[in-house]
Amino acid sequence: MLSRRTVLAGSAALLTGPARAQNPPLRFGVIADPQYADAPPNTAMGRYYANSLDKLSAAVETLNAQDLRFVVTLGDVIDRDFSSFERILPLYRKLRHETRFVLGNHDFEVGAAHLGQVVDRLDMPGSYYDFAVQGVRFVVLDGNDVSLFAPPQGDPRWQLAQERLAVAKAAGLPNAKPWNGSLGAAQRAWLERTLAAAQRAGERVVVMNHYPVLPENPHNLWDSGEIVAVLARFPNVLAYFNGHNHAGNYGQAHGIHFVNFCGMVDTPDTSAFAVVEIAGDRIDIRGYGREPSRSLPLRAA
Repeated sequence: MLSRRTVLAGSAALLTGPARAQNPPLRFGVIADPQYADAPPNTAMGRYYANSLDKLSAAVETLNAQDLRFVVTLGDVIDRDFSSFERILPLYRKLRHETRFVLGNHDFEVGAAHLGQVVDRLDMPGSYYDFAVQGVRFVVLDGNDVSLFAPPQGDPRWQLAQERLAVAKAAGLPNAKPWNGSLGAAQRAWLERTLAAAQRAGERVVVMNHYPVLPENPHNLWDSGEIVAVLARFPNVLAYFNGHNHAGNYGQAHGIHFVNFCGMVDTPDTSAFAVVEIAGDRIDIRGYGREPSRSLPLRAA
């Protein structure tokens, strides 16, 4: 069920050595880019917006049959129109698991009057936040922080986004696209503080964002290189999960797994979602539909 400003309780410290393998596996569901809208499909892009209701209903049924700590959606719950939330959010309420959201670019395709209402509509504790489960700290980022669509025009972050995009275009970067975004200075500082606190507490970390940062891709955050550099400083970071690139992707650097989950909205009837299990020295991803399964080894603590 949806829960406002609820923080999942986790262990205060991470067990190390042989005792870690005795901990029960941590299992959770992942959905990316349902991108629902009551709209005809865009066949050129392979987007079947209205079909996401049936796909999500089936995914909820599958996920409800499993023992999970939570289910997270990695952004783009809707494609457009604030009213779209009225159709898709009741399906999430059928989940028997804690429900978490990450903000995507299309979640802000709601009109200027509704921009400030999206976080509350999704019952999120903030546009970026963190929570802990079984000794793993989940750090949820907001890649729309400095963008051309989430802040209202005239907001300093909107103006900064124009400057950052212009610099990226001048440098010929493949991700110099108006539908990407970046982190503001306050969020960047919060990220570093949160990672440092998790390291002191002996917690392992999984970072979640709508936008990829690695491998290089047209969908990446404008400041993807800087974010990777921050994550690389913390050996307790296990993985970075994202959506946005509907085709999916995978990369590895600095002992961190960068997993881009496939978009649910793509294709007329084939879904995409996953169950992730963190246990011992591995992350195992069981993919459904278009989402591939992966077994990812973790570096030693």
